[in-house]
Amino acid sequence: MQNYYENLYEDKIPLVFTDGTEIYNELKKNYITHKKGYFIYGPSGIGKTYFVNNQKIKNWIDGDLLWSATKAFPKEDWWNWSGERIDEVEKRADIITEQAKKLGFWIIGASSVHTVPDAIVIPDFETHLKYIKHREENNYDGGMKSDNLEKIKRNREYYSRFQKEGVPVFTSIEEAVSYLEHQLDK
Repeated sequence: MQNYYENLYEDKIPLVFTDGTEIYNELKKNYITHKKGYFIYGPSGIGKTYFVNNQKIKNWIDGDLLWSATKAFPKEDWWNWSGERIDEVEKRADIITEQAKKLGFWIIGASSVHTVPDAIVIPDFETHLKYIKHREENNYDGGMKSDNLEKIKRNREYYSRFQKEGVPVFTSIEEAVSYLEHQLDK
């Protein structure tokens, strides 16, 4: 599969909607699609990419891959931009997430402004901090850093906002995955 991260656009380029059939068909070669799409939402550093990369059967796609493949994300370190500009990027991710769910993809990611997830993952604070530190020391690819505890705490609160709409919150990705997979049986 091609490296979609190399094809990200420059921030100043104006965007248009286009037919994404080719991209979604390419993703279907590597990820299973289902009768019902799901979206698990969680903050930076909870092990989303690790989980996706280590699953035996490729049911779940990393949202970063999906959003990069469809060019919802710009090249720059946009997660460090101002809140308004971050929302602009994440609104594009919302559109892609909704489309991918309609196509039966199961997505795990950290980008959403309006798309209500099917589950939220927020580990206890100490576990979350441990995961962030491990990523920083071993394979840092962007996102939260352990030296900004206040930002991590605010970020965790932000991700919890959908709980008010009845979205269940789990402390691990495995718990959220198990819950959603069992929803299909109902």
